[in-house]
Amino acid sequence: MRARSGVVLLDRDRVCLIQRLRDGQTYFLFPGGGVEPGETPEEAAVREAREELGLEVAIERLVADVEHRGRRQYYYLARIVGGRFGTGTGEEMSSPVDSARGSYTPVWVTIEHALRADVRPRELCQAIHSGELASGRVLRFGRTERQRHVRR
Repeated sequence: MRARSGVVLLDRDRVCLIQRLRDGQTYFLFPGGGVEPGETPEEAAVREAREELGLEVAIERLVADVEHRGRRQYYYLARIVGGRFGTGTGEEMSSPVDSARGSYTPVWVTIEHALRADVRPRELCQAIHSGELASGRVLRFGRTERQRHVRR
């Protein structure tokens, strides 16, 4: 199973997320997707930001290394260096809500709102709220079907 890579974009008290409407559920993900063959996780994060958000980003540092159902997920703190928010042209961005894939909508939400919403991974959202990203440490956490454990 290939790795997933995503970006964490912050703007004062807001965080950029992808709102997903799928199978009657609304949830949020950090922008990102699968790492393609021959691509580094950092390159994938930059590509996914362009495809999903319409933004050019510069990676600052790895903030989280997650294991979810046997799949590695890397999340990078990034800053916007160009582009226009909401103009992503990735194939998934034109997916209608009633499709098997569901819809993808880039949104800025307050961190307070994100704490009350179904944001995945939740632990990363909590770390943003607590200011833990400022520590410079890479957060490490994982989740299995039956349990969740956090490693720092």
